[in-house]
Amino acid sequence: MPADRAALGAFLRSRRDRLTPARAGIDPFPGPRRVPGLRKEELAVLAGLSPDHYSRLEQGRQHTVTDEVVQALSRALQLDEVERAHLRDLAAPSSRRRWAAPEVPQRPDPGMLRLMGVLDHVPVLLLGRRSEVLARNGLLGEVLGTAVEPGSSFARWLFLDPRARTRIVNWADFAAAAVGALRYEVGRHPDDRRLDALVGELRRRDPDVARWWADQRVTFRTSVDKRIAHPRAGFLEFGIESVVGPHDPEQRLVVYTVEPGSATARVLPLLASWAAAPQDA
Repeated sequence: MPADRAALGAFLRSRRDRLTPARAGIDPFPGPRRVPGLRKEELAVLAGLSPDHYSRLEQGRQHTVTDEVVQALSRALQLDEVERAHLRDLAAPSSRRRWAAPEVPQRPDPGMLRLMGVLDHVPVLLLGRRSEVLARNGLLGEVLGTAVEPGSSFARWLFLDPRARTRIVNWADFAAAAVGALRYEVGRHPDDRRLDALVGELRRRDPDVARWWADQRVTFRTSVDKRIAHPRAGFLEFGIESVVGPHDPEQRLVVYTVEPGSATARVLPLLASWAAAPQDA
């Protein structure tokens, strides 16, 4: 079975398993149930497909998937906008997926760097493909307790550095969303071997990643609020906002926002002074 069709089948099966007949608004088909959610036949009826057609989709034997079928399945499965986009990516025919071009080093967009300069009073991080760090300010390093140098992988730090789990109080919430974002990126770039290698490494080395990957959750951005335990400044709380560049949609500026007048906002100038101090001071 082609890898892209296997991924499509696994995603459909996971979304079908989570949707009960009651939530779908239908009476259960008669007979004993061996699945937690909808049966294939029930979903086929909801989507207006023949049971055989849907079975071929879930088993990876249907090479062509029309936009009409994708829309019908999205409605029947009650997918949100991110899940609908992911399903469209997975259903795209292989003929539209070109072999990956030779790797070109990622360069931070100059406009995004200028925007980072304006936002130097809050932690800011510029990420590219595969969660590669393209730029960051010193305040981010002070908040996270690591330099996250340009060229490094933010995902590797998040999952493979034990200090990330102690620094980020709600690490599990944030990390689970990060896995969903990686899945979304894999759906958009199925021929990216370096991305596949990164996901494979994280799944092998971190059982949490393996577990979250198996549940088929997909997210667009990791916009979960982040709570930080800073060893000197105490408890910090940030909202996370992502800004996508107008010239390169693969680059996103991750801004750690704060509530005006909050305890975190009041301590940020002190953190900035620590970040600016010489390392041997």
